[in-house]
Order: sequence, then C-alpha cells, then structure tokens
Amino acid sequence: MKALSTKTAGFTDSVIRRMTRICNEYNAINLSQGFPDFEPPRPILDRLSTVATDLAKGDFHQYAVTWGAQNFREGVAKKYEHFSGQKIDPNSEVVATCGSTEAMMAAMLSVVNPGDKVIIFSPFYENYGADTVLCGAEPVYVELRAPDFTFDANELEDAFKQGVKALVLCNPSNPSGKVFTRDELLVIAGLAEKYDAYVITDEVYEHIVYDTHRHVYFSTLPGMKDRTIVCSSLSKTYSITGWRLGYTIANAEITDRIKKTHDFLTVGAAAPLQEAAVTGLGFTDEYYAGLQKKYAGKRKLMLDGLDALKIPHTVPEGAYYILLDISEFGYKSDLDFATELIKKVGVGTVPGSSFFKQEENRFVRIHFAKKDETLNAALEKLEDIRKKF
Repeated sequence: MKALSTKTAGFTDSVIRRMTRICNEYNAINLSQGFPDFEPPRPILDRLSTVATDLAKGDFHQYAVTWGAQNFREGVAKKYEHFSGQKIDPNSEVVATCGSTEAMMAAMLSVVNPGDKVIIFSPFYENYGADTVLCGAEPVYVELRAPDFTFDANELEDAFKQGVKALVLCNPSNPSGKVFTRDELLVIAGLAEKYDAYVITDEVYEHIVYDTHRHVYFSTLPGMKDRTIVCSSLSKTYSITGWRLGYTIANAEITDRIKKTHDFLTVGAAAPLQEAAVTGLGFTDEYYAGLQKKYAGKRKLMLDGLDALKIPHTVPEGAYYILLDISEFGYKSDLDFATELIKKVGVGTVPGSSFFKQEENRFVRIHFAKKDETLNAALEKLEDIRKKF
C-alpha cells in the first residue's frame, strides 16, 4: 500500500492528554491536563438546564448559523468591546468555532500558505507547531528565557528577517504563565508592521492575571487591528472546557476567509451549547474580578506549599500553570520522571520538554485549576517525593 501522509508522520499523540490517561490508570491526582474539577458558574448551568427543556420541545437540535448563532456572536463582540475598548462587528468580524483549538487552525489556514514560515515562541502550547506543519508551513522558534521568559528583540527580528508570514502569540502564556508587557508587545507589533506579518493571538487566559500584571489586547495596539487574528474560547474563563466553544475576531476580509475555512473544518459549533453559553458572555465585571481572586488564592496556596516543600518552581504572572524544576532528581528524561511521579507519588504533571523546541528536561508543568482540597491533597502527596525517588 502507498505510504501515509508525510506531513503527519512525525506527530505523536498529545503528551498532555497522554498524562491524563496515565493518571486515570493509576488513580492519581491530575495536575497535568488543565481542566477544573469544580462546577462552571451557576447561571450558565441554569441556562443549560432550560436549554435542555427547550430541546425536548424541538428547539436547538439543528445547525446554528455556520459561523455562530447571532446572539453568541453579539455576546462575544460586546464582551470584547467592553474589555478592549475596540468596536467589533459581530456579523463581519466574529466566527464561533469548536474551541480555540479549531480557532487557531482556521486562522492559520486562512493566512498561511505552504512554504511560508511562522514564528512561535518557545516554550509553547503543543498545538502551535502541529498547526503550522498541517498548513505546510515551517515553524521558526524564538526562545523565551526562564525564569521570567523574556525574549531578545534582536533574535526576534532575526526570525522576522526570514520572511515569516505570521507570529503566534499566547498571552498570558501556556506553559510559562508569562504576561507580556505593553512594551514587549509594542516591539512585536513594530516588527510585524516592518516585515508585513500577521499576528495570531491565543488569549484564552485573558482574565486570569495576577499582582500588577495586566492583559493588553494586541489588536488594540497602533496599527495592529488589521494584522491581528484573535483566537480565544470560553473554556478557561467559564470552566467549561468540555463544551468546546471558541471564536476568532479579525477584520472583515480575514473573517470572510475564516468563515469559509471553518465551514469545511467543522461546519459549526454545537447550537445548544452556544445558546447556554451566551449567559456567561453577559456577566458583569464582578464575575471577572471574582475569577481573578479565586485563581490568585489557588496560586498562593500552591506556591506557598511548594516553597514549604523546597521544590524549586516558576512564579506565573497569568494563566494557571507552574513549572517545577526537577533537576535535583537527576533524570535524563522528564517524561520518565513524570510517569514515575504518577506511579510512585500519585500526582500527574506534564513533562516540560513537550513545550520547548530547545533541549530542556529540567521542568514538569502542573496546573492549579482545582478545588483547594484537591490541591492540598496533591501537596500532601508531594511531601514524599524525595523519599520515593
């Protein structure tokens, strides 16, 4: 038989999802895959219940408009306008997608041609490289240096000089927890304009930031609205990762292309879930302040606990991930260490090497989007880490 696709020959399964499966096998506390073990906001669940009743009447069983139900797109546009100050047309500038995963793929397919180059900061969320390869493009990696994960402007410009078509910007960043400063974003914006490149942003953690850090919407920077494709989702903000509801925001020309690409990828996001999720898009500022406060408390719980255990770690500025430095344990493979940690200690992590282009085996990633009792139980298990390794 003829050979399978060379484009996907180098793919592995998602290491993040693999660690979840191993956690399930050993009944370990799963701090690997970033989903909560607490309920979504009650108003969203209440609306879901009424939608279920409507389903019994025959409503919401069929396709919504391919690029998103009207009230969903209007809700996305209104929320983005509120937080960014930028006017958005829900009809010509918003597309509802099946999670931010599809949003990123639709965005990239809409602007990138085979043979193009795409800048990706390293460490990075594992999908970005795969998305680039699926487009037939070449990833160009620029290092974010630990512990504060800053980039070198000259190295970034050297990457742009290679004739890149786009840059992927995750802000706040997974896995590093970096929140890019306005000055850093202006450097990126200046280079995007100088070298005529698009910027595809992943902003799923926009409302989870800490201390004095602030999320700056890249599209609001001078001259960037027409160069930016915003990719985001409702998963992290409303604790509904399984609903797979995301969206893109871009100018009308780009959005018209995304609509067509999205149509052939998935046709459309689930109509009943769009209807229920609209409730969340209408939440007041009080909800988002409460979300920040909740995650700030969980962050403190974990950082204090890790400090007490003398486990070296990064301090996230945003998102809900911490990188643990496992150098002391002497493992050549962080994947081996993460697997043994599940088996011996009962806590699931993600090997950091899955996020880095450069060779890197000193980190494993944990997340703290869990109930406090779950986090305390994980810290209790980690007390034995040096006895079992």
